[in-house]
This record gives sequence, structure tokens and C-alpha cells, in this order.
Amino acid sequence: MTPPALQPPMIHNSEGPIFNKAATADDIDHGVTKNPYEHRFDPYDFNGGTTVAVSGSDYAVVAADTRLSSGYEILSRNVSKLHELTQHCVLGSAGCKTDVDQLRSVLDINMKVYQHNHRKPMATTSAAQMLGNTLYSRRFFPYYAFNVLGGIDSEGKGAVYSYDAIGSFERTTLTATGSGQSYIIPLLDNVIAHKNRMDENRDLPVEEVVEIIKDAFVTAGERDIYTGDSLEIKVITKEGIRTTSYNLKAD
Repeated sequence: MTPPALQPPMIHNSEGPIFNKAATADDIDHGVTKNPYEHRFDPYDFNGGTTVAVSGSDYAVVAADTRLSSGYEILSRNVSKLHELTQHCVLGSAGCKTDVDQLRSVLDINMKVYQHNHRKPMATTSAAQMLGNTLYSRRFFPYYAFNVLGGIDSEGKGAVYSYDAIGSFERTTLTATGSGQSYIIPLLDNVIAHKNRMDENRDLPVEEVVEIIKDAFVTAGERDIYTGDSLEIKVITKEGIRTTSYNLKAD
């Protein structure tokens, strides 16, 4: 009985497998190919990081880690995601570093124009609206930046605003953005916003909120590889902005 003919072997390479003939190493063209190449360009890169903002009766706290990543590579361990717009207003941004830098530049220019025209710094509520308008103006090619804004309003109360990528925003008690958002929001909803709890709700002093935020970032850093190295915290009151830092895990 005649044995069945053996199927010719295949060589798999970047230009696709070679079929229906005896394959040799010479059949691989090493880049000079008749098959179509696929070219990709992505204008965005997600550089990781997490931002948090919490408002109180007479304060606001904005915090973020300082790790800058790309994929599985740590590019820097000391890059601030917080930006002071005025003496009573702080922007926190996670996302693509180049888009964040560009957004900050546009906002700073608009703040200076307002300062020269009106001889006074922009109020926090006005800065929140300006940020929303700026993001919306780029809705067809959005800034890859996910923002939180915290500050003191004209009545001396803490104000926190949460944004999406194209400028929709709302004033809220607390918010978070970035790679660790899903780990931090549930914790803050329970501990600070007092959701789904039966015990007495109380106004938390700023010192206690800062400690809760530290614990939240430690927890997020255990689960999220893009959050870590150091935590930068800005406490905003009517007297101004106070900045502190706290070390996180570096691996």
C-alpha cells in the first residue's frame, strides 16, 4: 500500500505563512514582501497615574501619585500631576502627558488674559467652566486628559469638579480619575461620602481626609502598576495652598 503524501511544511513569518510548496529558508523575504504592510499611528499614549479630589466645608484636597509610565515601563518616578491655576484652585490630570502639558498651557494663558482684563484672579467656579469649555472645544480630537478640579468658591466652601474627556462636568463631593479610579472611588464613597452606611454621618476634618487619601493610594498601588512611587497632596483653604508628600511603593 502506498503511504499518503506528506503535507509540505509551512514557515510562519511576519509576511504570513508560506503554503502549497516545499518551504525553505530562502522563501522568507526578510522585509521585501509582496504582501501588504499594516502601518499604524496612535497620537495618544496613556501614561498612567491616579488623581483624587475631595471637598469639605471650608477646604478642598487634591492629590495624585508621581509615577509616569508607558506600557510596562516606568519613565519617571517624580512627575507632578497637579497644577496650581490660582492661589485657591488646583487642577489634577491623568492621561497622556503631552496632552496634559498642552492643556495646562492653554489654561494658564487664559488665566493670564483674565487677570489682565479684570485685575483679579479667576474664581474657582469660573475656572471650572473655563476648563469645561476648553475640553469641549477639542471634542473632535480630544485632549487625552482626565481631570479633576478642586478649590475654594466665593463663599469660602470647598468645591470639587469632575470631568470627562470632552468637557462634561459636575460639582461633586469627591472624585477620582486615572488608572486607579476603580479602586479608590468605592473606598471614598463609603468612608467619606458615607454611602450605604447606617452609622452617623459627620463632617470630617481635613487632617482625617488626608490620612484616608493616603490609605486609598496605598491600596490602589497594590493593585495598579501605574500608581506608585510618591503621593503629592495639596490642601486648599482660604489662606492658600499647602503641599505635602507621602512615599508609596516603588515597584
